[in-house]
Amino acid sequence: MAQALNRALRDAMTADPAVHVLGEDVGPLGGVFRITDGLAAEFGDDRCTDTPLAEAGILGTAVGMAMYGLRPVVEMQFDAFAYPAFEQLVSHVSRMRNRTRGAMPMPITVRVPYGGGIGGVEHHSDSSEAYYMATPGLHVVTPATVADAYGLLRAAIASDDPVVFLEPKRLYWSKADWSPDPPEEVAPIGRAAVRRAGHSATLISYGPSLPVCLEAAEAAREEGWELEVVDLRSLVPLDEETVAASVRRTGRAVVVHEATGFAGPGAEIAARVTELCFHHLEAPVLRVTGFDIPYPPPMLEKHHLPGVDRILDAVARLQWEADLTGAAGGSGPAPATGAAEGSAGGGVS
Repeated sequence: MAQALNRALRDAMTADPAVHVLGEDVGPLGGVFRITDGLAAEFGDDRCTDTPLAEAGILGTAVGMAMYGLRPVVEMQFDAFAYPAFEQLVSHVSRMRNRTRGAMPMPITVRVPYGGGIGGVEHHSDSSEAYYMATPGLHVVTPATVADAYGLLRAAIASDDPVVFLEPKRLYWSKADWSPDPPEEVAPIGRAAVRRAGHSATLISYGPSLPVCLEAAEAAREEGWELEVVDLRSLVPLDEETVAASVRRTGRAVVVHEATGFAGPGAEIAARVTELCFHHLEAPVLRVTGFDIPYPPPMLEKHHLPGVDRILDAVARLQWEADLTGAAGGSGPAPATGAAEGSAGGGVS
């Protein structure tokens, strides 16, 4: 995935001289995760620019660049490092096009490595997507596959609206038999993908949680459950059509993500599913999430992050509650009680 992101940046810079990359250590070093490796040598320091350690200044500079017709791609080194730039994002980046009645677009891409699973310390593993989702005027996307890393980043850079591009750190080293030669169709922003077909329940996820959902779906076959897995890819705009079609087929849904449960992305997704699919649901929409706590130390993150067992426990609860209410179908054991149900906040709700 890291190589696909690097190739997407290189191809975008080659195709359009207005594309500029800026951020902390993105130049000769190539970024902390080497996503911008080689770009400064190929395109020069004026198009791949190291900046001071001042996130608000970096994004403020990008606003000025966009106002003058450039397409800046900003790297925030880690998820929680982006918070000092949040005022610029909310007050200017997200509002400028509306403020000028469409006369001044903001073609800014803000790349944010996010999520856990790498043993990072505090400020290095946050899942901050809900902040961006709640900010009108922003597109929010996150790839879970190598191909989407390339395609979605190309689409983000080409967009005249600002895009927060969330890169799952734990998937940087994921591999796939894929090549952009010849270039594949660019994945459109706002289009989800069904990664696995099934009929027992729908797992709705994105970014770093998608591989976990696919693993859980494979394990669920031992219980006789065929789980459908939907990769949202785009959080804003949300592909309600694909999600609703899946849930109407299966009658059950579980939303899975690393962010906290309370007021997290899953709360909005569950609400939308309930509104669109109420008469098709055989059980409540459940969520399997991170707990409602600051990100824990590295030794504890395996307990904090949604795993296969917690996902399967939620699916079992769906089946159990459907049986209790007399809904059609449904089999499997009653769910376990305790921490798996979110007694510490978050978790399964």
